[in-house]
Amino acid sequence: MKQCFPKVYIGLHMNEKREIDEAEIGRRIKRLRKEMGITLEELASLTGFTKGYLSRVEKSEKAPPVSTLGTIARALKTTISALLGDGESEKKSYCIVRKHERPLMARDGTVFGYSYEAVAYNFPGKAMEPFILTLPAKRKKRGLFQHAGQELLYVLEGTIRFFFGDKEFILEEGDCIYIDSSIPHYGESMGNKAAKCFIVLYNPR
Repeated sequence: MKQCFPKVYIGLHMNEKREIDEAEIGRRIKRLRKEMGITLEELASLTGFTKGYLSRVEKSEKAPPVSTLGTIARALKTTISALLGDGESEKKSYCIVRKHERPLMARDGTVFGYSYEAVAYNFPGKAMEPFILTLPAKRKKRGLFQHAGQELLYVLEGTIRFFFGDKEFILEEGDCIYIDSSIPHYGESMGNKAAKCFIVLYNPR
């Protein structure tokens, strides 16, 4: 059965986007891991993921959510943006990303159906990772997310049912929730249309 993996697009011009092969992300993780001189077993110990799962990620046989990339990035002493290949080498004190320039990590057809747009992809050494997250109208699969740090979620469009630990919240357009992301959580769109929100992940290194 054909497997579908996320596609990442980098804006070039107003109506032109460059597709980055998912395998590039896996190869980048593997390269950074080897540059640090750590084994898959050691990376598994640092992240809490299994060796088998990480091996599939490196081979692009498993499509991890952004929160998982954040955990891997922290263990590799880098950022999610760097794993996505979004120029972390040039030092700068600010960045501007136009609407049409935002890289898109599309998850249509994969396990969760989420899609992410990186809104500050070209700022090096970020302490925070901001994204625009789209939750599909009909989620294919539920899955809990849990990672070190903190997370802010602000609803831009639609209504979201948000689960946090043993609590459940209904968040509507304009609502915001700020959480300790080490507690299991996930969100899903309510109704017949996709929901869109702005999220910021803080993953302490």
